Formats: sequence, structure tokens, C-alpha cells
Amino acid sequence: MRSSSPDSLCLPEQQSAPAKSAWGRFFLSGRPLDRPESTDEHTRPWYKVLWLTGVDYFSTLGYQPGIALLAAGILSVPATVVLVLVTLFGAVPVYAAVAGRSYAGQGSVALLENLFSGWKSKIFVLVLLGFAGTDFVITMTLSAADAARHAIANPWLHPYLGHAHVATTLAFLLLLAGVFLLGFREAISMAAAVAIPYILLNAFVLTWSLRLIYLQPGLLSHWYLDLHSFGDWTAIFVASSLVFPRLALGLSGFETGVSVMPLVSSDSGDSSKKAATKREDGKPKGRISATRKLLLAAAVIMSILLLMSSLVATVLIPESAYRAGGPADGRAIAYLAHRLLGTAFGSVYDLSTILVLWFAGASAMTGLLSLIPRYLPRFGMAPRWVAYRRPLVLLLLAIDVVITIIFRANVQEQGSAYATGVLVLMLSAAVAVALVLSREKTHNAAGRLLRSGYFWIVSAVFAYTLIANVIERPAGVFIAGIFIFLLIVTSAVSRYYRATEMRVADVRFVDDELARLWESIAGKKVNLVPHHANDPVYRKNLIRKIEENFKVEGPVAFLHVNLLDNRSEFVSSLRVRVQPEGKNSVIEVWGAVAIANSIAYLSELLDPESIVLGLTRRNLMQQSLDYALWGEGEIGLTVYSILVRYWEFMKRDSNLPRILLMSE
Repeated sequence: MRSSSPDSLCLPEQQSAPAKSAWGRFFLSGRPLDRPESTDEHTRPWYKVLWLTGVDYFSTLGYQPGIALLAAGILSVPATVVLVLVTLFGAVPVYAAVAGRSYAGQGSVALLENLFSGWKSKIFVLVLLGFAGTDFVITMTLSAADAARHAIANPWLHPYLGHAHVATTLAFLLLLAGVFLLGFREAISMAAAVAIPYILLNAFVLTWSLRLIYLQPGLLSHWYLDLHSFGDWTAIFVASSLVFPRLALGLSGFETGVSVMPLVSSDSGDSSKKAATKREDGKPKGRISATRKLLLAAAVIMSILLLMSSLVATVLIPESAYRAGGPADGRAIAYLAHRLLGTAFGSVYDLSTILVLWFAGASAMTGLLSLIPRYLPRFGMAPRWVAYRRPLVLLLLAIDVVITIIFRANVQEQGSAYATGVLVLMLSAAVAVALVLSREKTHNAAGRLLRSGYFWIVSAVFAYTLIANVIERPAGVFIAGIFIFLLIVTSAVSRYYRATEMRVADVRFVDDELARLWESIAGKKVNLVPHHANDPVYRKNLIRKIEENFKVEGPVAFLHVNLLDNRSEFVSSLRVRVQPEGKNSVIEVWGAVAIANSIAYLSELLDPESIVLGLTRRNLMQQSLDYALWGEGEIGLTVYSILVRYWEFMKRDSNLPRILLMSE
């Protein structure tokens, strides 16, 4: 029934029983996603992982230039310059700081979780996860919808696909889910194979377009004159700053960059001795440094491509082409590829764009598979199967299908929700870094305050961008609010149904001598009597009352459980001290998140002859609420319910302890 070490004990996990059916074994196979691997065998150098996060970030080239034209028109280029400045001097420093303080793939959410405690921390994390879910889910549906739009617009594919935009989008999403159900072990290699050709094709199309602009200087002069209709460069900068929030989708990808951080290996030049030294303070400094290189490289590549694409799209694409319904609507660079380099090359570009947009969903799926299992199961706010890849993939597919049908696979309508999710995460990351820096203890207090002040300025920029987006496109907040509401409701329901799990990770003894004393009373050698007052006089009166009402033979082990201050935790490790008291024993426990669950767990480890449980006469509704929120309430009946559930789940039906109920 138990595994043991000299100083700790633990039960077999309640969720580890083998699945009954072949389908169950298929869906629940593999390592749970909430248990990161302890080895680095599956990590890759940063310049290879770059392409996994890059397919999300770089894929926005498929629609960002068209969005910029619709949103900013002639101001597209200076507005993109503002976007690039915010990227390089805002997003990159923020997420470089996040990488240095949250290196397990949890991103900015982990930083903010640690700044709060109790239920406030849990609710705050759920809200952030709602925005993160909005970001990543809309990444999948929007990217699939844009891939479908490129496929339908291609002259070679259009005869086969017609105008079946929604059906084509759903087909891409089904294909994505199928790949993840099969395993998707070569995600990084596939990402490189998809992203690198896409970057090279874009670079070629953009360079060819710049060459055409160079050969026809009148095009640039005409744009320059139109631009200065806004006034001098100061007026142009102000106008561009005001319109820049509409281009916020060009900031996407950074949260994915830190969510895939566990896949990044340390710098290849580190020797094993040097790597060990780098981990002495508990931080994988090689991985942190490599991830920062990844973030900077992605930002520089994307910034160059965004500047080039905004210029050539503004100068070479007429307004009639990029307006809604036009041939360049949402596919500005593809339009130039067909127009300037012919249908054959344009079709090759379309194929590459379709692949990278489809694979952007893979990057988002990877981010969700990394983020969700690290929080919700640990909070008790999701079923245990959420920690397994295949069931979670099916759940996310169902959400994607619903979102696609609701929005009719419309890219523009989904853009507001996407931008809202991206900007909330970036704002939360900037605020988290500013708060952490302001609280860190360093020798250079002035430098710390300057860095913190810088990130507060960055936070203000992101706050302005978010507010401007919400004012112009309030649907994004509404959609994110629906995600958050559903997440909180399902989390509450899950916590309710999982309340009668054991909720104990393991049991540790104060010293080895106490562990041996525990072993001396385990195995049908004592009668277990939980009690709420750790007092010798109370115990003496209690045992007299037990002897008057029950036929109990042998010594008694009194058990007193002390709760953690933070009762919002779902699982905890218990610390135990055992001491003799005459012929009986007293077991003192610290660190519990729920009294009844801890009693049930310890009774299974101790395996007593009988368990004497006290019943109170308090209001049952009040006790239920106390149990749900604070781990207290009606102890006796709850212990009985937890044990019966555990015995049924573990198929234990013999040699069970007697359960004796006694009114207090």
C-alpha cells in the first residue's frame, strides 16, 4: 500500500490506477504534463527552438501587413517603426527578465502568482490563464482561418476548395489535433523545416519589391508627399503613435517564447563542470542566457521583415486591392508574390504561408500543453486527465471548433480577441518584472530602482496600447471575459468534485527515530483516534468515552492535524512527529490543506485496527462551506467518504479498518 524511504512515506496515487479500456490506456498513456522531465535529453540549442516559437511570431507576416494597411493606411510605415521600437525596447527586455525569473515554462503568470498568496493568487492566476487561453486558442483558430484564406485565394487550389472557408479552417484544425494525438515528437525539426523556407521566401519577395521601388523612384516620392500631408515629422510621429495600437498583433509570440523555455538547452559551449557551477544558485543560467538570445534573434528578424513589408505594401499595393474583399485583403505579401513574380512562384509562396500559419497553431498548442497542466491540476481546478496530452488536445480541439463556427473563420473578427490576450499578457509581464525588481534586495539600490522605473514606463506603454485596443475593439475583452468566466466556473466545479481526493503529496518525519517509531505502530497495531484539541486531559477524557461506547482493544494512536495558513493550496506535504504517551501514542501533523483528507491519508499509511471519528452537531451547510474554503468542517463523515472512495478506486476490499462514529 505504500512506498517508503528513511524519512518519508507516500501512498500510490489515486489517479495512477490503470485505465480499464484500450481507449483509456491510449488517452492516458505517457508522462503527465504537470511533471517536467528531470533530464535534458529532449532539449535543443536555442537557434533550433527559435523556429518553434518563430512559427507563431513570424506567421503574423501572413496578415500583419494587410492589417497595417487597413488600420494605418499611408501611416503604415511610421506606425510599424513605433511597433518595432516597442518590440525591441519594451517586449524584449520584459521577457528577457521573465526568462531569468521563471524558467520552467510558466512565463509571466508564475511571477505574478508569487506576488500574491491564498485565494487571491489563485483567482488572479485564473484570470491571467483566461487571457493566455484567449491568446493561444485564437492563435490556432485565426492562423488556421488565415491559412484557409490563402489556400482558397490560390488560383490552383480555388477550383477544389471553392468558398468553403469554414470547412477548410476546420480541416486544418483537425489535422493539427491529429498530429498532436500521435505524438509530435519532432515539433522542433518540423518547425525549422516550415519556418526557414517561409522566412527566405519573404526575404526574396520583399527584396525584389524593394528593387522595384529603387528602379521607380517616383513611387517612393509619391508616398513621401502623401505622408507629409500629416505635417512635419513630429506630427507624423504623434499620429503614428496614436494608430500604433491597431498594429498590436505584431507583438505576438513572446509569451510562446518563454513557454517553450524547458525545450532550450544550455549554451553548447558549456562544459559539464561549468554547467554545474551555473546551477549552484538554483537557476539554469545557461538556459536563461540561451532563451534571451532566442527572444532577441526572433525580435530582430521580425522587426526587419515588418519594416520591409510595411514599406513595400504601402508603396506598391493600391488602396482598392487591400480594402475588405480585395485581392490583397489579409494577404499583402502573397499578393505581391503573385503580381511581381508570377503564379508559379506565388503558389509556392502560398504553400509556404499555409504551412507556417497552420504550424503557428502547433506553437500555440505547445504553449497551452505547457501552461495549463502546470496550474489547473495543481490547484485542483481541473480533472486529473487534463495533465495528459491527448485528452487535453481533444478538449482544445473542441474549443477551437466552437470558436471557428462562432466567428465563421473570420480573421478580422478574431483579431480583437487575439490582440487583447497578447496585450494583457505583455502588460502583466511588464508589471510583474517592475514589481519583482522593486522588491529584490541588491547592493546597488539606485540601479535597481532605475531598472524598475524603466519597466514601469514600459508597462505604461503596454497599458496605453491595451486601453486603445479595448476602446476601439471592445469585443476582445468580451471574448476574453467569456473565457475567464468559463474557466472559473469549470475550475470551481472541478475543485468540488476533486475535494474528496487524498490531497497529500507525501509524509515526512521530523527525524529518522520518529520514522522508526511510526513503523512500530503501523499495521493493525493501534486504534486511530483523530482529535481537535492537542491536550493530555482532553485525550484522557476522550479515551474513557471511547471505552464506554465501543469495544476497542489495544493501544490508541491519537492524531492531531494542524492546517497551513494558505488553505487555497490543493495538495501539500505533511510533516509528522510521533511520541509515546503511556501505552498509547500521539501523532502531531503540520502542513495540511484539509483536515479530513490528511486523516484519511495517514490512516491508510498507518493501517490501524479501527478509526474512531467524531461527529459534530453544527449546521451542515456551514460545515460544507468551511471544508471547501478552509479545509475544516464536518471531519468524521468526510473522512469516511474519502476512504470509501479511495478503497473503491484502488480495489481494496479486504482487511479494512473498522470505522466507528461517535458524537462529540
